[in-house]
Amino acid sequence: MSIDDTRLRKLKFRAWHRGFREADLILGPFADTHAQDLTPEDLDLFEVLLEQPDHDLYEWIMERTDVPPEFDGSLLNQIKAFRFKVHEIRGDRHGG
Repeated sequence: MSIDDTRLRKLKFRAWHRGFREADLILGPFADTHAQDLTPEDLDLFEVLLEQPDHDLYEWIMERTDVPPEFDGSLLNQIKAFRFKVHEIRGDRHGG
């Protein structure tokens, strides 16, 4: 197993085990689906995002509160768009 494989496995685990189930159900599948395709810079940012308080991150993804400028970019936009795919798979057409 390479360092990159180890990093991806840890990142995916963290995305699934945040302690806030609603966030887990978006971030976990996002990591499973997209982490291996992210740039090194986006992986770094994803790791930093996962360090943010659960409720803050979830509110940003759900577009209920303003995203701080340091996180407002293409990666978070990908996650926001992905939430609709997750809910389609689960049968919820509202995307949260």
